[in-house]
Amino acid sequence: MQTIKLGTRGSKLALWQAYFVKETLEAGGVPVEIVIIETKGDKILDRSLAKIGSKGVFTEELEEKLRSGEIDIAQHSAKDLQSDLGEDFEIIAFTEREKINDVLVSFDKSLSLDSGKPFVVGTSSTRRVAMLKHYYPHIKTVDMRGNLQTRMGKLESGVCDALLLAYAGVHRMGYEEHIAQLIPSTTFTPAVGQGSVAIECAVTLASEKKAIIRQLLNHAATEQQLLAERAFLKRLQGGCSIPVFGLAQYDETQTNLRLAGGIISLDGSTMLREEVQGSVPETLGTQLAETLLHKGGDRILQAIKAQL
Repeated sequence: MQTIKLGTRGSKLALWQAYFVKETLEAGGVPVEIVIIETKGDKILDRSLAKIGSKGVFTEELEEKLRSGEIDIAQHSAKDLQSDLGEDFEIIAFTEREKINDVLVSFDKSLSLDSGKPFVVGTSSTRRVAMLKHYYPHIKTVDMRGNLQTRMGKLESGVCDALLLAYAGVHRMGYEEHIAQLIPSTTFTPAVGQGSVAIECAVTLASEKKAIIRQLLNHAATEQQLLAERAFLKRLQGGCSIPVFGLAQYDETQTNLRLAGGIISLDGSTMLREEVQGSVPETLGTQLAETLLHKGGDRILQAIKAQL
């Protein structure tokens, strides 16, 4: 088997994911070379994601290398990958999903969003900011860009009292000891794709390469969940800067998917949340999006896009 060239961002978390992919493929007999690529989202740290423009902030440069054939595949945190890849690219695998929750991280383990005590939370996510405003209006927020190590450094220096992050990254980087609160997904429903690694390639990649990569890396149940979530996001035309949330999970029978999702205004005042069930992921995602749009989601989206 020819060596697979794997493109990745250079942050410690991205490299953890890249080496996980490399080790999994090599255990199946596929040699891998890691190629580190800097993206716009890594270079521009003095502006929020919403100000940069959310589409392709962490993926554009990787996709250029896929298109040119300089790399065979790219790995992304699935939540960072835009819902519409266009005609040139496809996702051939989703790795098994990590725990999906958001977590409050602090050096003060007594902190809790539910205590009623005001404190400052660092986050760069419009979804998390809007949800904090909705559920916990006593909490103040400060914009927090940069990789996880940079954010932990800012937390230690007193820029904020706590960080709001995805459990997956905190766990993978070994910061679990600083988790002050695991936040229930029933309130803080995560970003679409949170907790899984997506493997993207150009549609022109050789079919035998696609087949072996998919065989070794794809987790079937996670794939079905994320196909539903991504169809939901695609219909809403949501990106990193739009506070949309969605989570698909299997019911007790392990055959039907339950997709819960919604949209929230930037100021947190209006939240729409619905749930649908079914067995065809893409249909489920589109159905949920249409339901929300008809119930006023279209107006919330228009207002959000006018403000960003």
